[in-house]
Amino acid sequence: MCTTSQGGNKKMPVQIPDDTDFTSFKEQCENQEGWTARYNKGNVTVWCRDEECKTIQKLKMRIVCKDVTAETLYDVLHDTSYRKNWDSNMIDTHDIGRLTVNADVGYYSWKCPSPLKNRDFITMRSWLPLGNDYLIINYSVKHPQYPPRKDCVRAVSLLTGYLIQSNGENSSTLYYLTQVDPKGSLPKWVVNRASQFVAPKAMKKIYKACQKYPEWKRKHNPNLKPWIYPEQNTLPCINVSDLVLQRADSLENIDESRLTEEKQAQRHSDDEET
Repeated sequence: MCTTSQGGNKKMPVQIPDDTDFTSFKEQCENQEGWTARYNKGNVTVWCRDEECKTIQKLKMRIVCKDVTAETLYDVLHDTSYRKNWDSNMIDTHDIGRLTVNADVGYYSWKCPSPLKNRDFITMRSWLPLGNDYLIINYSVKHPQYPPRKDCVRAVSLLTGYLIQSNGENSSTLYYLTQVDPKGSLPKWVVNRASQFVAPKAMKKIYKACQKYPEWKRKHNPNLKPWIYPEQNTLPCINVSDLVLQRADSLENIDESRLTEEKQAQRHSDDEET
């Protein structure tokens, strides 16, 4: 599905991902060519692109979850009600509306390391169960009712998503690939923290959240899973023609490259917790 703009307007059309897009994303997750490992400890690995290791624009992570099913991982990554229980960097997240039975639009904002300004996104998310695999991918769009806010820098997801693979009855592997323009010239310490501390910690948090999710879900609308049962989805409908692709060059660019890391943000022992 694709929309086209009228007249001489150069607005970029929004396209809901198809099977080819999901297959391409899966190949990027599994293919190691052109990627350099920046962290490899225990059950977590973090890579960056060879040509992009000086930035945080493209990272790929993998964690092996030996006692978590692929289905549980899929549920945790979808369940925004549960996210506040495990995502300590999140400021706010909520679904805005649905496009199809497997695509919606949502808002997410998160805390950046002090003294950087916080970032937020408006993204179109799409998901697809594929045999023993589950895929969730998103990219940034413009929504007319959600312009950039003064208290956040509007960042741009060029392509971000998850690949979940079943390793058997009670084991799974999670890949997370993110290609993001943070809209700003970031200092080197942010780049280093992202690949060596923040990313591994984030994967471990998801793993721990998955271990606790079945018990939590039993007490919180256990049968409510609109990502699996679309008839449960009560979000308002959005027409894809109301959206346009969020271009990075249309947003304010800020220079934070000279900011120094505040002492209270240096919690390496916490970042390396297992």
